[in-house]
Amino acid sequence: MAIRTYLYFPGCKIPRFLPQYGRSTQAVMAQLGIALDETELNCCGYPVRHESFTAAMTAAARNLAIADAKGLPLMTPCKCCYGNLKHADYWMRLDSGLRRQVNATLAAEGLSWREDTPIHHLLTVLDADVGSRRLQMLISRPLTDLRVAAHYGCHALRPGKITQFDNPLSPTIFERLVAVTGATAVEWPLRLDCCGHPLWEKNNRFSTALMANKIVDARQSGAQVLTTACTYCQLQFDVVQAEQASASVDPLPAVLYTQLLGIAMGLPPEILGLDDNRIQWIPDTP
Repeated sequence: MAIRTYLYFPGCKIPRFLPQYGRSTQAVMAQLGIALDETELNCCGYPVRHESFTAAMTAAARNLAIADAKGLPLMTPCKCCYGNLKHADYWMRLDSGLRRQVNATLAAEGLSWREDTPIHHLLTVLDADVGSRRLQMLISRPLTDLRVAAHYGCHALRPGKITQFDNPLSPTIFERLVAVTGATAVEWPLRLDCCGHPLWEKNNRFSTALMANKIVDARQSGAQVLTTACTYCQLQFDVVQAEQASASVDPLPAVLYTQLLGIAMGLPPEILGLDDNRIQWIPDTP
């Protein structure tokens, strides 16, 4: 029996480009007794935010209105989606003109944006709603000897007054969740810097330079793997890193946090989609 149900928002990228993130999220949530309502939703609106702010807010608000109509909190594994949904929540509260315009559009479907629809990222669900005590009860294969670089990504952290994810200058949520698995979260100076993916296919040289600097920094800090909880960051550190790696460079494996947690819970690697990662990581567990 599910202890709680969330309206599940995978966003656009996960089903097409990163299905292992979706599968590992569903596997971990099932292990925790959490149900995911998979009602079809539209794009979060982020891709058009700098083209049409109103269109982006309307797209996000429609998803929130559906969550409100179903009486469910919304949960997404994508930090870009999380960020834009939080932007919509913030600006719809603040701007009465925007609120009237968006709700007039939504009214054609019998929907309406209202305050107080809970918006969660996957990590905040695990950290706050589930909690470390319950997570630790389900750890059967602790990753005791593994040193991990936790990569935060940008869109959930900033701007802090809008996203309210964690302290944007000194977050700790990801390190706490790494510790739950039995692994050690390393301290690395570039942990909060951009991965470079927003520049990919616009300025590939700069994009890969940002990524390479982070990989060097993580390695020098003792990391054996890097873990992400952001669709775009995982694509950068796994897919782009694999495509750009030369024969003389040993790539740093990038593992989704749900994959890391799932392995520590004793779930089979194939269920978590580890084989779908471009840079393979073989967990060293008993």
